[in-house]
Amino acid sequence: MNRKTILWVAFIVVALVQLYVPAQMIWESEGVIAAGTAYKFNTAPVDPTDPFRGKYITLNYSDNSIKIENADDWQNGEQVYVTLFVDAEGFAQIKSVSREMPTTDADFLKTKIDYVSYEGGSEDKLIIDYPFNRFYMEESKAYDAELEYRKTEMDTSSNTYALVYIKNGRAVLKDVLVNGEPIQELVESKQSKHEEN
Repeated sequence: MNRKTILWVAFIVVALVQLYVPAQMIWESEGVIAAGTAYKFNTAPVDPTDPFRGKYITLNYSDNSIKIENADDWQNGEQVYVTLFVDAEGFAQIKSVSREMPTTDADFLKTKIDYVSYEGGSEDKLIIDYPFNRFYMEESKAYDAELEYRKTEMDTSSNTYALVYIKNGRAVLKDVLVNGEPIQELVESKQSKHEEN
């Protein structure tokens, strides 16, 4: 093979690899949504000093901790498996945290400990780092969506939550809803009203 042919083959291989990786990620995410279990995660206000990101909403969660007996047994950043359950209001809660993958049929999430909170004795907690803290959107809508999200999080009468599908430890954030309405639709509605005025 001459040099030109080798370069051409190398180019094709690199192009195929670059197409395969995102396609595989999309395929796996769609599989989680199609066969996984949907959970609603209550969101919480984001630190107002965080900069606006441009292409996604930064999410924070209110129910991301669990009490533990001995905080010294755990480390910040440690990989864990979080088993979930749904509370009486229909929102995801942490049932247990383990270093070992659950062997039961319960839904679980593979993630890590954000930090260990030393509150004193039985009040010690693990704060879990949920791996779905960014909701990507079209850039023309993301800034307005972030503003809307922050506004509704400060309004105690509003109900904002993330819809997350979970299967075999993997999680896919499908949507963010404000009072049952997808945030993208809410932003589009407000933007179109603003354009009309």
